[in-house]
Amino acid sequence: MSLTELIDNLPSSLHLKARSLLVTVWGDSVAPHGGTVWLGSLIDLVKDLGLNERVVRTSVFRLKQDQLLDSHQIGRKSYYTLTRTGEHRFEEATKRIYRLAGPTWDESWTLVFTERRALSDEKRKQLQVELGWQGFGDLGSGIFAHPGGELSALQQLLKDLEIENHVAVLKATNLSAFKETPLKVLVQKGWDIGKIEEGYKEFIRNFTPILKGLSAHPQLNAKNCFIVRTLLVHDYRRALLKDPLLPEVLLPTGWSGNEARLLFKDLYLAVWEKAEEHLLKTLETNTGKLPEASEEFLTRFEGLRKTT
Repeated sequence: MSLTELIDNLPSSLHLKARSLLVTVWGDSVAPHGGTVWLGSLIDLVKDLGLNERVVRTSVFRLKQDQLLDSHQIGRKSYYTLTRTGEHRFEEATKRIYRLAGPTWDESWTLVFTERRALSDEKRKQLQVELGWQGFGDLGSGIFAHPGGELSALQQLLKDLEIENHVAVLKATNLSAFKETPLKVLVQKGWDIGKIEEGYKEFIRNFTPILKGLSAHPQLNAKNCFIVRTLLVHDYRRALLKDPLLPEVLLPTGWSGNEARLLFKDLYLAVWEKAEEHLLKTLETNTGKLPEASEEFLTRFEGLRKTT
């Protein structure tokens, strides 16, 4: 199968959901360019991903309901922009998605205890989803754990959800008398490692042929580079969403997440620059032309241009 055919088949093979795909587009393409976009130009951009106008309008409305986006009108044009909460979510996601390696571990654990009865069903669900994205395992009974954990991101999450007074956060370490106790018992309780690994293996199956095809035929046009870059990030994000980024010592031998991360980096570096050309040509903001990507964007993978 040719590279063009592989790319054409990607949207249907990945079983895309419009709302989730637009979150990917916003995080990877819109946020680095100021976070604001004219809805009409967004519709033009994502039609090549298989999303029609009705689906896009419905999805951005739902993202607005989720308080990730806000909107304003200028004449007959609608513009959508990231809210402060949306900015926090995308900043945290960016750290996870575009890092070259997992964090170091000081053998400490962050434990989160929630006052479940004081929280609405909606708040409990939001907290569970967001803690899962930050890598916390659900130990049951409103208790979550993570080996390490980024306290600033956790604090911001609790503030955004307005539940600081209903959550206790503690630091813990393994007692010396119990050093021989396998920590994997706790890992098995908090995370389905087998399911997480299968997600990475599926990502590898989806995108290894694309990288091989691109290596053989590197002259890919800007639009197809945008399609590959977006679907690459989307599928990697799908797998990463379930991954707590545990330290190597807690992972099984031959962990597929390492191979997936290298594949993601290599393919992203191969297409990102031409994809930027397509974005700058297609998207518009409330001030006209889409601005160039931020300096923060260029630090992805410790420096996009440095690593190419």
